[in-house]
Amino acid sequence: MVERAAAAIDLERFPIHESQSQSYLALLAEVRLQLKETGCARLKSFVNPAAARALQDEVSGVAGQAYRSYNDVNPYFTADDPTLPASHPRRHFERRSNAFIPADSFGANSLLRAIYEWQPFTDFIRMALGESEDSFFRYDDPLADVIVNAVDPGDGFPWHFDTNTYTVTLGIQPGEGGGTFQYHPKLRSKSGENYDRVAAVLGGDLSGVRSLTLGPGDLQIFLGRYSLHRVTAVTGTTSRYVGIFSYANEPQMCGRVERTRQLYGRVLDIHLQREALLRGDTLHD
Repeated sequence: MVERAAAAIDLERFPIHESQSQSYLALLAEVRLQLKETGCARLKSFVNPAAARALQDEVSGVAGQAYRSYNDVNPYFTADDPTLPASHPRRHFERRSNAFIPADSFGANSLLRAIYEWQPFTDFIRMALGESEDSFFRYDDPLADVIVNAVDPGDGFPWHFDTNTYTVTLGIQPGEGGGTFQYHPKLRSKSGENYDRVAAVLGGDLSGVRSLTLGPGDLQIFLGRYSLHRVTAVTGTTSRYVGIFSYANEPQMCGRVERTRQLYGRVLDIHLQREALLRGDTLHD
């Protein structure tokens, strides 16, 4: 697994395995600057072309295991609260129509999982985010630690916040058109929801919203718990595939029961057992 991960990454341009080198430190500084300014960093062609093609084949082979659902969700994936005003963001529901290939589809022979579990990769992500070893962990969720977001033509993903603090995505296959990732940097914080500004974006005010399209092999580090984001509808005949590597600040963090069922159509015993675990904030998700 180690050799496969190292061979897949363009280590000449991104020497994440040489943490004491000047090239590594320069790369780290660049990524940290992007995260500081916008809450999002992108490393183009982080995975080499041959590995990117292998990932496309791998995902295409398990695409049939994706859970597809069509339901109305708010940005927090919570139930409607009729005690709030009708204009409140938590009462803003949009049609969600896309799919996730769950983590248990990617086993020991998976290249996607090999990259996610390669320690130099984890260490680089942790360092880029400025986290200590005792406050940065791979997401401990057997359905959601390493997954693929599959967006079929005509589908997209409406505005939302992530449950986990950090999300790292890897472009695998773009759609023919559309499928643009849009986000409003750092729209909320640990200390506040900023509902007024969230409501403005939901109402169509895109000032402050950034857009990018992930190409095959592009790596993105994103602070999705604090930045409102969406994926616009894909056009053409080709599905959009993006791998998602998830991390958390607690060693046993996994998805909440309600949201896990929404995203994957099922829950496991671990989700039921850990439902009461406290997160590091009181934000809605």
